[in-house]
Amino acid sequence: MKNKILVTGGAGFMGSYFIKYLISKHPYIEIINFDALTYAGNLHNLDTLVDNGRYKFIKGDITDINLLDKIVQDNNIELIVNFAAETHVDNSIKSPIKAVNTNVMGVASILEVVRKYNIELLQISTDEVFGTIDTGYFNELSPFAPNSPYSAGKAGGDLLCRAYNETYGTKVIVTHSCNVMGPNQYPEKLIPLAITNLIENKKIPLYGDGLNVREWIYVEDHSRAIEYIIENGTQGEVYNIGTGYELTNLDLVTKILNNLNKDIDQIEYVTDRLGHDRRYAIDSTKLRNLGWAPYFDFDTAIHKTIDWYREHQDWWKPLKYNNSK
Repeated sequence: MKNKILVTGGAGFMGSYFIKYLISKHPYIEIINFDALTYAGNLHNLDTLVDNGRYKFIKGDITDINLLDKIVQDNNIELIVNFAAETHVDNSIKSPIKAVNTNVMGVASILEVVRKYNIELLQISTDEVFGTIDTGYFNELSPFAPNSPYSAGKAGGDLLCRAYNETYGTKVIVTHSCNVMGPNQYPEKLIPLAITNLIENKKIPLYGDGLNVREWIYVEDHSRAIEYIIENGTQGEVYNIGTGYELTNLDLVTKILNNLNKDIDQIEYVTDRLGHDRRYAIDSTKLRNLGWAPYFDFDTAIHKTIDWYREHQDWWKPLKYNNSK
């Protein structure tokens, strides 16, 4: 494991968990968290590290190549892990230019700095770049067919990573993960929105017929997978991160309803999202053959997630209603 790491987008849900996970597991690691603190970035996710001498926060945008360059040079960074992205599909539909700017041009800025200093990049991406699939599974060689500005931007960033590796020999690995759940996820996403609405006795909005299928992974397993790939992956390769825990959105919210002792009439069907992918499913055999496997089964993961939101209402209520950090 590299000892000096820059985590971009480290104030968000997955990035902040990954930082805390690495700091707890590796006693010599020093991490700089570089985040623009857009609405979904929350430094309170990292309150436990405020006084930790191995952690530092710097505010900035990944499209600012000069600031990235200075941070990497001044801190002898050996590895960048890029979580930074405009991740919400609905927001990308409303503001596609913003999504593309971060997800493509931001990655280009990072790649230029990585190439200049001959360091390593791990690009965190999504299974949504593959589009939808009715049967079977996407593997690492499946063609991209993104159906939203968000996933198209992520696909563009991923292809830039490939191009830099092929053209310049840039040290970069790309991961495509299924949907991630767990603590500290901004309450606009399906799982935290469903949980927090039900806690407040509100209905759960469910797109279309609710039969869109998603695969889920607990955030700690995702962090473990990223750690494993950093330590065991091959530069220039792509790795799918999946669990095989597939279910429809309707089945998912039904599990949440049952856990919180709520009735099915708490579901409110709403007009389907534009370009809504019917099913995501990825083949993670390549990563499993490398030696990684998920630790948390789905039911354990969803119970842990529900319990966290039930016990941390002081965290999500200000975000949900005041958009404060």
